[in-house]
Amino acid sequence: MRGWWQDLTDLVLPAECGGCGRPRTVLCAKCRTALYGAAPRRVRPVPAPGGLPVVHAAAVYGGAVRAAILAHKERGALTLAGPLGSALAGAVGAALGQRGPGTGGGRVPVLLVPVPSARRAVRARGHDPARRIALAAAGELRRGGTAARVAAVLRQRRAVADQAGLDSRQRLANLAGALEVVAGCGRLLAGGRIVLVDDLMTTGASLSEAARAVRAVLDGPRTADGEVYERPAGEATGERTTEERTASAHRHGEARATGAGNALGSGIRAAVIAAPPESFETNRN
Repeated sequence: MRGWWQDLTDLVLPAECGGCGRPRTVLCAKCRTALYGAAPRRVRPVPAPGGLPVVHAAAVYGGAVRAAILAHKERGALTLAGPLGSALAGAVGAALGQRGPGTGGGRVPVLLVPVPSARRAVRARGHDPARRIALAAAGELRRGGTAARVAAVLRQRRAVADQAGLDSRQRLANLAGALEVVAGCGRLLAGGRIVLVDDLMTTGASLSEAARAVRAVLDGPRTADGEVYERPAGEATGERTTEERTASAHRHGEARATGAGNALGSGIRAAVIAAPPESFETNRN
């Protein structure tokens, strides 16, 4: 009888902690503390790619945090989506300037835009980890009073190489122009506070490219020198007026001039579960 009950329990309960391997728990208390026990902080890679939004992360990538992210992404430990989503929700709240869980987020909806994985990677894994974690984070934010939903509007427009082993410059080149907003989905982004989300930031290349693709829809086409193309009077503008796009372009130009790669002026933020320790160290006051 004892053996039968043990076998049934193994089917219902997780076999081990995703962070340290402790039996009979999704994520033990110690690993939960490592994942979201500290206040999320701003992170920035060095060098930072142009156009990178301000990014907040919940935890340092390493140890139990690294193990949990990889267990969910590569080994299909789907029960980890809950705690990972809670960590991401904390980083999203920090990106929006919220003081903590339960502080609400106003009436303007928060749109979590996950950075898409390559289709072949999704097929190989059997799930889309970034989207799954984003859905869990949106649920956590709604429970805290923030109107949040997932807008999975980005897709890869061309094949890209595996990022593993590439340095920051190679990753930028690999991803340049690789993402786009799905046709007809641009209106989903209008009127919301956009937060790009992913499980991990290393060089920032993926988030920078995602931000570029979203800005291309929000701001309209650009000229060769980076200025927003102004439509002739009376031409349909889609979602924004020429004056709005020109003002937005001016804000982007100011951000580029400061060298900060800050897209707060355009309303785009970014949040991740984890980032390397050196990304935190560069932002200590």
